Amino acid sequence: MSFLLDTDICSALFRRPGGLAHRFMQHSGRLYISAVSLAELYSGAFHLPAPQPLLAKIADLLVDVTLLEFDGTCAMEFGKVRGGLLQSGIRVPTADLMIAATALANNHTLVTHNTADYRHIPALRLDDWLSP
Repeated sequence: MSFLLDTDICSALFRRPGGLAHRFMQHSGRLYISAVSLAELYSGAFHLPAPQPLLAKIADLLVDVTLLEFDGTCAMEFGKVRGGLLQSGIRVPTADLMIAATALANNHTLVTHNTADYRHIPALRLDDWLSP
């Protein structure tokens, strides 16, 4: 099983690396990050008055995970899921849905602490590495 890391998990790793280090070692070689999450991480860094420390942490993360682009397959998955959700009157923020579509298109489990953000997305496997 491979894992797509949500932005909140990466942020938690930056704040408390010891809390997630065992998971990263346990699943080494099977960890991925969406380009959408990477964009959110960069946005957080450049929002800071001194972005360099966070940019260094992001660079270190990219050594340990594989970056997944949001490609045509992800776009089709996004459209299918969003269309179905909208028919049901359910709205999911675009970035969250893009991350979920990346996980679905690549058959990865999404690792997130924000499971409520993704609860309406059919067939999406979730794992929360921050809950006891």
